[in-house]
Amino acid sequence: MRRLALPVALVGGIVLLALAAPLLPLADPVTQDVARRLAGPMPGNPLGRDEFGRDVLSRLVWGARSSLAVAFASGAIACACGTILGLLGGWFRGLGELLAVRSMDVVLCFPPVLLALLAVTLLGPGAATLILVLSVLYLPGFVRVTYAEVLSARNHDYVEAVRALGASTPRILGRTVLPNIAGPVLVQLSLAVASAVVLESGLSFLGLGVVPPAPSWGLMIRGARATMAQAPLMLLWPCIALTFTILAMNLLCDRLRDAVDPRGAPARRRLRLVDRVLPGLLPAPSPPHGEALLALHDLTIEIATPRGAIRPVEEVSLSVPPGETLAIVGESGSGKSLTATAIMGLLPDAARVVAGAAWFEGRDLLRLDEKARRSLRGGAIAMIFQDPMSSLNPVHRVGDQVAEAIRAHQRVSPREAAARAVALLRRVGIADPARRARSYPHQLSGGMRQRVMIAMAIANRPRLLIADEPTTALDVTVQAQILELLADLRRETGMGLVFITHNLGVVAEIADSVAVMYAGQVVEQGRVAEVFGTPRHPYTRALLAAVPEGEAPPSGIPGVVPQPHAYPRGCRFAPRCPHAAAVCETPPPLEQLGDRQLRCLRHAELGAAAGIAA
Repeated sequence: MRRLALPVALVGGIVLLALAAPLLPLADPVTQDVARRLAGPMPGNPLGRDEFGRDVLSRLVWGARSSLAVAFASGAIACACGTILGLLGGWFRGLGELLAVRSMDVVLCFPPVLLALLAVTLLGPGAATLILVLSVLYLPGFVRVTYAEVLSARNHDYVEAVRALGASTPRILGRTVLPNIAGPVLVQLSLAVASAVVLESGLSFLGLGVVPPAPSWGLMIRGARATMAQAPLMLLWPCIALTFTILAMNLLCDRLRDAVDPRGAPARRRLRLVDRVLPGLLPAPSPPHGEALLALHDLTIEIATPRGAIRPVEEVSLSVPPGETLAIVGESGSGKSLTATAIMGLLPDAARVVAGAAWFEGRDLLRLDEKARRSLRGGAIAMIFQDPMSSLNPVHRVGDQVAEAIRAHQRVSPREAAARAVALLRRVGIADPARRARSYPHQLSGGMRQRVMIAMAIANRPRLLIADEPTTALDVTVQAQILELLADLRRETGMGLVFITHNLGVVAEIADSVAVMYAGQVVEQGRVAEVFGTPRHPYTRALLAAVPEGEAPPSGIPGVVPQPHAYPRGCRFAPRCPHAAAVCETPPPLEQLGDRQLRCLRHAELGAAAGIAA
């Protein structure tokens, strides 16, 4: 706050001086005294008199009212309209982008002076016309800055996390996206207001702005230009006023930008600011029979690319009974996280579900509209994202974010939501939760941030929790605490848990069943004890062999997971498999072998060779 003191004092002093002009003991700014024209400083006229004998100091102060009123009014109008258009265009894309962003190209085609001449010709000169002209001129800048920032912010994990909580679009834009783009918008506002002061003076100088005899800094420069040889000070005073005002405004907005972004300043400087398209028509399968809480059937996701459509997830089927944990394992690029985001209805705009169903308590999640999905996200179904630092909003305190998760689904007062947030932080093992609730994410350790994410996820007692690598980048001690916490929550609430991880040791510890994914497909699935005890698919064996055990060095898997546009024709693991044969050029189906599912055409002979009964 101390860094803001100087610029606030400077700009505030200028504004207060302009507002207090009628109350100050100043001469009438339009009264002429021709006998004393171009008089120098004298008692009662400390800055002298202009070419018509008017008091220069009085005209400077009163001129500030005109210049600042035009600048602030035009900047505020352009900022409000441009920010709204940029938010809509950046968030909704498509037609919103066309109307909000591309239409600004038309405005940019008009030179400012030509646009001012056109407006003055049609509407007549004056301050109101000048405000309209400047607002239109600065509108494209705000639209483009906001649009670019929204495009960047919408891909951040903390935005997806708020969507996963079921928050409405206006709430996401107002409380999550807008505070995070406030810094660049404020900088644009400073540039617009400072530029508007200069442009107002320039247009008034040309006779296209404030109408004489009303005082204006531009009119003062225009009048002093003809007499600058006789009285050069007449030109100096309005130029000094312009320069000082612009520098003060830029300094203020630079400091405000730092203050509203908690990531770039110490805590004591912080200031707090205050339907996706419906799914494509898919053939509707029948609801599954059985006791599964979540039943995913043949999920296929397609993404259009310049090389053609790709399918990073294809024919994925999973089942999660109530109170059990299903672990999804596989190398990066196997489609684990994309499968989870499809269940939550949070796929990127470029991706779409082209086949399959995801049954949850009798409803197919893939065919719900956005409103119905939003009612489930953060309520009956919750998700913990991989990186807690990027999933938590950096400009809101963690207690407020947990309270927001509660208020998104429950009608409670802000005070009650805050109290519940503190209780949840205590429940997930955060010491001194009342104090930590007032902290920003960057003030917490990685383990604490992950606990905050868990608190947000369980705030509304979900029946299904999806945890996407929740222990990544945590040390083993914190990792063990997080796993124990999730196990306790599952036992207490009876919720189903989908746990996405690379760590097979964690799977063996907490999971009931496991699905092994490779190149967008499930290659083996079953109870953890069976799959890890007698792995049947070569990829599952390779993963287990890559886990360090004792003093024996782990065995690496040669090659890498293929890109979706370069999947092999047959078995996708064949290029890396030591047991690949000619038969593997045929795409293998997912077979049901008792309680296990397997996608390998040679599993019988490979199992026999290893002494495993078919």
